[in-house]
Amino acid sequence: MIQSNKTINFNAGPAALPNVVLQEASKAILDYEGTGMSIISIPHRGEYFDAILEESKRLVKELCELDDSYEVLWLQGGGRMQFAMIPMNFLSADDTAGYIDSGSWSADAIKHALHYGKVNVISSSKQDKYTYIPDSQHIPQGLAYVHMTSNNTIYGTQWSELPESNVPLIVDMSSDIFSRRRDYKKCDLFFAAAQKNVGPSGATLVVIKKSMLKHIKRTLPPILNYADHVDKKSVLNTPPVFPIYVSLLTLRWIKQQGIDKIEQQNERKAGLLYDEIERNSLFSATAKKEHRSQMNVCFTAVNEMVEKDFLSYAEECGILNIKGHRSVGGFRASLYNAITVEDVQYLVAVMQEFELNNK
Repeated sequence: MIQSNKTINFNAGPAALPNVVLQEASKAILDYEGTGMSIISIPHRGEYFDAILEESKRLVKELCELDDSYEVLWLQGGGRMQFAMIPMNFLSADDTAGYIDSGSWSADAIKHALHYGKVNVISSSKQDKYTYIPDSQHIPQGLAYVHMTSNNTIYGTQWSELPESNVPLIVDMSSDIFSRRRDYKKCDLFFAAAQKNVGPSGATLVVIKKSMLKHIKRTLPPILNYADHVDKKSVLNTPPVFPIYVSLLTLRWIKQQGIDKIEQQNERKAGLLYDEIERNSLFSATAKKEHRSQMNVCFTAVNEMVEKDFLSYAEECGILNIKGHRSVGGFRASLYNAITVEDVQYLVAVMQEFELNNK
């Protein structure tokens, strides 16, 4: 049995982060930049955290190639809070929002929106178990907004390009933000729960076009109103200081790597694994080839016994968290930015050895 000199975490989230980020964060827990204070206990309205917030916002705009017509927010509550806040702010009881149903998270977003207004499910791949990206060529006019999920972690599908839209486009980018070059200027709002490519769980990145703030439909408590969060510069309440700091470290790492290099690495990693799945007699991919995700590679085994045996075998080899989501089973290897080409090559080698031992 081959062995790695480390464990490799292919979890879909919370996910692996770059080692250099973890090392820097661990130092700051004991002493943040020589202040004698832990990063965990610095004042959230003091100069040190102000600097963290400002640098993180600047880097987000730089990496997304956005100008000052956009605001960057750090919020809490994860993706589901955004599923609620978006229709609370932008969908009145008499309005209709468009939703593209490409997986479990978009379906959950639809359920949240129905509490506040009407929903037009523009297209869906649910009838085919979300194995492909549904059509987005014909987005109706007159919608309050259209919501989509750029990458589907559970079913392993991903949009190669964001669609054109004549109504405000809102995108859940939780699982593939900063993984490839995107035209973020197509979006009027996009968000990402941080625990994949951005940082640890506990922080949610929201980027919103300033012009959207004029279209808030309801009188809301400040904590649920985007305009109030913008006005208070993400410190309306006590923000998640440590997750935001680790996200800043990750943003610095992304900038140093470069988006183009990261995209090339992600293409290579996904290609290596999909090629092995197609070659290996014991496994098969679940998503249609032209819509396969580079972030979450989902596949199945030829039968339940092989699935069970491979999960045990992989764990013995130091490969962790490749079991598929509880709703679909099978396997899922999440290849976020911090996963290296060498990590994927090792997984491929384990799959090949397992096949040899089970012919």
